[in-house]
Amino acid sequence: MSKPMFTGEEIEEETRRLYTLENIKHVIIVISGKGGVGKSTVSSNIAESLSMQGFVTGIMDLDITGPNIPKMFHIEDERLTVDDNRLLLPVEVPPSLKVVSMAFLLPSRDSALTWRGPVRSSAVQQFIEDVNWGPLDYLIIDMPPGTGDEALSIIQLIPKADGTVIVTTPQDVSLLDARKTVTFSALAKIPIIGIVENMSGFVCPHCGEVTNIFKSGGGEDAANQLGIQFLGRVPLEPGVVLSGDKGMPVVIAEPDSASAKAFNTITKKIINTIENDQAYLEAQKKKAEETK
Repeated sequence: MSKPMFTGEEIEEETRRLYTLENIKHVIIVISGKGGVGKSTVSSNIAESLSMQGFVTGIMDLDITGPNIPKMFHIEDERLTVDDNRLLLPVEVPPSLKVVSMAFLLPSRDSALTWRGPVRSSAVQQFIEDVNWGPLDYLIIDMPPGTGDEALSIIQLIPKADGTVIVTTPQDVSLLDARKTVTFSALAKIPIIGIVENMSGFVCPHCGEVTNIFKSGGGEDAANQLGIQFLGRVPLEPGVVLSGDKGMPVVIAEPDSASAKAFNTITKKIINTIENDQAYLEAQKKKAEETK
């Protein structure tokens, strides 16, 4: 007798996964080739910008060993609860944002996770399969940094992602990792929505002069060379750091700042690409499928 293609347990897991995600219209994966480029800052501001524009939005913090998203919204002391079906309920942030993070399950803010790969993968799987998000317009997934086994395992658990948003900084070493992330997305057969160049020029809070500490324009150059949409550059401003530390994304804390305007423009480009530019996404998907 031939071995069945799928076991009963695998079918049950896939059914749960699809059931959990069926009320989510769009899934965006925010990813970077290395840590320290501001990926969580980008994720939280995109999610908040979507929420401010009236979209019901979720953000899933999948950086299991370094969950920073709750800090960005000043909800570090919140805890996840469960509904009558034993599904996890996200923590809600006004006006219409829902958050899930490993930080909500830790005993304290200072608790460190020393889990090995398989255990982390199991936690990620539970976050994807066992969360009652309710109806969402957008789900933002904040990935762990890098393109290793953990990132690949996560990607394979998400069956309906619209595409990836790649975060980089302008210097060459970061751009090198961003290019690897482009290859990773192609190998994972997921279209790339675009590239965000973060920390692109320091804006003096006193005189407004811009100093390109990490250079500027590298992300846009890489996007053009690779045939990928450039979503925009976010300047390096003290307000971004201060607002994040206070638990309020800069798009709310300082809506007139250059950074907030950049994040809102980036978010509008993402919305337009997903909802109106299927030709671009199909072309990216075709490129991904042709990658070996």
